[in-house]
Amino acid sequence: MASVGRARVAKVTPTADVPQRLIEAAARLLADEGPAALSTRRLAAEVGTSTMAVYTHFGGLPELVKAVVREGFKRLADHMAAVPETDDSLADLAALGEAYRANAHDNPQLYAVMFGSASLGGYRLHDDELDEGRYTYDVLVAATQRTIDAGIFKPGDANAIAAQLWSATHGFVMLELAGYMAADREPDAVDDVLNPMLAGIVTALLA
Repeated sequence: MASVGRARVAKVTPTADVPQRLIEAAARLLADEGPAALSTRRLAAEVGTSTMAVYTHFGGLPELVKAVVREGFKRLADHMAAVPETDDSLADLAALGEAYRANAHDNPQLYAVMFGSASLGGYRLHDDELDEGRYTYDVLVAATQRTIDAGIFKPGDANAIAAQLWSATHGFVMLELAGYMAADREPDAVDDVLNPMLAGIVTALLA
């Protein structure tokens, strides 16, 4: 009966939706169960399609995992693109940090895969693939450079400064998603931990 049920699902699943649903299912399996759970059979059952769909749309499981990473960075880029560029570049940096955190909460499984907190096993990215989402980081570097050019930050390496801000925010978000900064443990974690940490970095950078 289960196979009949899956067949019925497959019939009503729009073909155009299959690649996106495979990406979502792969991210969920990797984040929740690890690489051992990732198989064409399991994905087909999760999505309601045939095992061949993975090969048809992606060419295989390794390429599907790379597509998961690309989708994760695309969604991050979309969140960051929603932050308007204003005359207050320091406020823009803060808004980009908020967008980064919001994306992680909106897409926790994709986030886990794109930054490697989910074990990828044999599907892990190679060194030449680690810059897949570099374009999202470049947005932060550009905003940092504008802050330097405006005389708000002392002259310095925009890339290094952006890396400090990103590292602090990313570290907090990782702890938050892992439950260590959850509301039942640290109800005021953003105000008591994240914001003071970033303020300390910014104060040291002020011209």
